[in-house]
Amino acid sequence: MPEVSESIKAIQEAAKEDRFTYLTVLQYHVTSPEVLPALNDVLQDADLTQEIGWDLVQMLLNIEGSETCLETVARLGNPREVVIKIMEALEGLTVAWNNEVIVDVDDPGVIPDSKIPGKFITLLGMLAILHQRIKTKYPSRFLGPSLVKVFEAYQPTPEMTASVINLVYSLSGRKRPPLPTRKSSINVLNPDQDGDASKNAPDPEAEQEDPKEEAMQQKLLQAFVTCILQRYVNAHDMLWSPRLLEVYNPEKNVPGKKTTTEAFRENEELQKRDAVVGQLVALLRDLGLSKCRAEFVKGIFEGPVHNDPLAAFDDFSSADDIHLSPGGAVCLIAYWIFSKDVFGSDSPRPEMHIFPDHASMLGRFLGREVQSEILSSPGIADALLAIGLGLEHRNLIKAEEDANLMAYHHNLTLISVFHPDIQVRDAATRFAGSLLHSEPDDHTRLEILEDLLENCMFASLKACAITWLKEELIAARQRNLNNQFSSPEVIERLQYFLFPDMLSLNESNTEALVEFWAQNHLFLLQVANFAYFLFTGFKELVPAGMGAAVGQRFVEPLIAAAEKLQKVEGSEGEDRMQLSILTDRLRSLGLQ
Repeated sequence: MPEVSESIKAIQEAAKEDRFTYLTVLQYHVTSPEVLPALNDVLQDADLTQEIGWDLVQMLLNIEGSETCLETVARLGNPREVVIKIMEALEGLTVAWNNEVIVDVDDPGVIPDSKIPGKFITLLGMLAILHQRIKTKYPSRFLGPSLVKVFEAYQPTPEMTASVINLVYSLSGRKRPPLPTRKSSINVLNPDQDGDASKNAPDPEAEQEDPKEEAMQQKLLQAFVTCILQRYVNAHDMLWSPRLLEVYNPEKNVPGKKTTTEAFRENEELQKRDAVVGQLVALLRDLGLSKCRAEFVKGIFEGPVHNDPLAAFDDFSSADDIHLSPGGAVCLIAYWIFSKDVFGSDSPRPEMHIFPDHASMLGRFLGREVQSEILSSPGIADALLAIGLGLEHRNLIKAEEDANLMAYHHNLTLISVFHPDIQVRDAATRFAGSLLHSEPDDHTRLEILEDLLENCMFASLKACAITWLKEELIAARQRNLNNQFSSPEVIERLQYFLFPDMLSLNESNTEALVEFWAQNHLFLLQVANFAYFLFTGFKELVPAGMGAAVGQRFVEPLIAAAEKLQKVEGSEGEDRMQLSILTDRLRSLGLQ
């Protein structure tokens, strides 16, 4: 390796050689940060940098402290050629993630001390300068492919997202507003805003821009930012729906226990999540997405949900050919509702109702592969719930009489089963229960409960259905109602779903009983409690002769099975405790 002094001398003196020779010299001598100031001085020769700048991008990117030199390349190099090299460098970062990204759903991000985020931020700073220098008839043809490469290399960390925000503000012709001084602020390298644009060399191939270009570039940026918003929200637990419930129903918050809303207010990392999303939404507002019009809402669920907006970035002829990310648009509406109700922000009023708009949106997003869709896009599922909760809170329920509550309720309950976060699952359950009870038609309410008890394969949901049934029975008595839930007919209709025939358990071996308990214990514990509630407090609803029948087909074989399971060696303490609770509750009925 040459001495630093030797390298500096070579960098300075070889600049007079032909360009190919000089690049060879640089490849040998530009290997350490110490020589970079000398190189940057040489690169102030605009003619030289115009010719060799694009060949320096990858060479300099791998040297720590090369940001100043790369900024010079961005300001003085041939902008079209340097943009191509930056796209290649971004593609290289995308490949590099395969070895560095931590695959952890609880803490998405990159390994500590990774060099990739810094390189990404530097390249985006260069792009911000370069795209403003390119003066061509169709600048969107450069912008679209660049944004695709940026998105492919992007990882949803706060710093990389801040860099994306800086880039888009620059490309939109706006300067990023100064961030408030607080712990949640995220500041990264931003040479376009902090540097001297007067040093930019003119585009040697400048052309007059086509008048249609402004609309197309704006639509490209809108679509790109909605893609970023979707990816960021899916990677971080925003917990919008649980936080909205805490705000809507403060009386249900446990005294002395920190709420999720308080945790986000006090924890610096959680503050950053809110800050980043807020900045992305503010950016979209500045780009023209500031109203939640009915046509904007319909565009989300009437178009194809799983289209890739970025696929059109290389082939479009008008702004209408470019589409927003449907998932990003959902997150945008959810944040409008959330920030209005939690932060008191001046967000647009949603021009939509639960029926038909949100019901169509929810059904379209969940599709046929519900479990995989929720698990792959947990942030969108939370956002969809937040929208539903916000619409219910605003009493925006029905825009038309023809509403399929059963299908909508079914989709809500599937989020309560499959979502990876317990707080979101709980929010989905509470919303489903609230919406069920608010349905004015008691026949519809009973049909939904009957469908859940008869056809649902998830014990946790059947347990919820029993809770909702109990609440309906209590409401009918307290309000002195004469409806489907005020006579023995409701129990007669549901009794074989509530208290199914368990006689086959008498013939089951231990292994089968263990599996049966694992799959059904939530339902069994809930139905035992419901039986006690019914036979001791609501006897007037019990059809004549039903008690003896339930005792024979349900209570007796279930007690026998539970006693067998309590004797199984190696069973966990929690299982033993729950089996003991079950047998005690069943025996207290006096039906065996």
